[in-house]
Amino acid sequence: MKVTVTLTRILVGLLFIFSGLVKANDPLGLSYKMQEFFEVWQLHGWDGVTLALSIFMNAFEIIAGFALLIGWQFRLISWLLLLLIVFFTFLTGYTYVTGMPKNCGCFGDCLPITSQTSFLKDVLLLVLIIFLIRKRQFVRPVLSGKAGLLSMLLIISASFGFQYYTLKYLPVVDCLPFKTGNNILEKRMPPPGAIPDSFAIRFIYAKEGKDYEFAPSELPADLKTYTFVSRKDKLVRKGNAEAAIKGFDLKGQSGADSTLPILQQPITVLLISENLSRPVSDWAAAFSKVYTTATGKNIPVFMISGQPDNTLKQLAGTPFASMPVFTCDNTTIRTAARTNPTLYILQQGTIKGKWSSYDFNKAVDALTAMPSMPAPEKPVTDSIQH
Repeated sequence: MKVTVTLTRILVGLLFIFSGLVKANDPLGLSYKMQEFFEVWQLHGWDGVTLALSIFMNAFEIIAGFALLIGWQFRLISWLLLLLIVFFTFLTGYTYVTGMPKNCGCFGDCLPITSQTSFLKDVLLLVLIIFLIRKRQFVRPVLSGKAGLLSMLLIISASFGFQYYTLKYLPVVDCLPFKTGNNILEKRMPPPGAIPDSFAIRFIYAKEGKDYEFAPSELPADLKTYTFVSRKDKLVRKGNAEAAIKGFDLKGQSGADSTLPILQQPITVLLISENLSRPVSDWAAAFSKVYTTATGKNIPVFMISGQPDNTLKQLAGTPFASMPVFTCDNTTIRTAARTNPTLYILQQGTIKGKWSSYDFNKAVDALTAMPSMPAPEKPVTDSIQH
């Protein structure tokens, strides 16, 4: 029995560490997923705390998983994990039954799994944790008191420190569709060989006070004696024809789609921010070098914002006041800009690099190594007006 308990403890501990690390790589991703749950449940006013909840939840999974491995404070940790997995099982079960949100984000964007798999995984963990609590007499600490405490302090520091780094410098492992090497134009299209959704068309007609439903091939010969009521399309087979990047449609003052003119540029610099909640003064000096280097080589620089009016106000009076500003779907911006702001260098739509403001010096180096461009014959002008 002791061997079984030990193996179970190691398995559960490693699963929680892995789950926590995957999400700690991108705490904002879990934060946005929490916001989706709150929106589904119509719980308003929680958006401001979801990031803090995400950080602490990710850290707890890593800390508790490690504590389980070394048997540190086993009674306390096992009961806390039981409460956590009951909560997770409720969330994944809700998603599995209702289909809302689309997935729970249990392993972040790096390991997307179906809602059914998430739910079954949590049910299994629930059973294993209950087993460990019932057999806790077979668990002994691996490390002595001081060594165990020191190890836990190091893990706690590392759990929060890693998330601080990823929030400041972008995820260490980029699993998003906007990762370096991807072509945005290609990712906006369904993958090759994708199967579209299949629908069955049904027509509703009324006759003599009664409704009748017909498939197109079943329409009666005396159709003229019926009154058309409605048409409905019933999904009979779910396809997989979803593009990896959805909603990346850049629009300027006129509302016209400027996506292709921007992405087809030989070289382009994009500065993307959801709302510029972080003051421009915090990153203006670093971005100024990027802006000067790019414009000196005739490389266009564009700003993409979910709140263009506020962006224009903040850019006024800065060296970038004339930078064209475009708007885009806010959810897409959140995916593209995990730091506020995030800088991209594109070559005909292919992402050659992306950096947070703390790494803008690396973008300067990348631009310096690139060739100068001829002055564009038809510059993209349909931006939000300054």
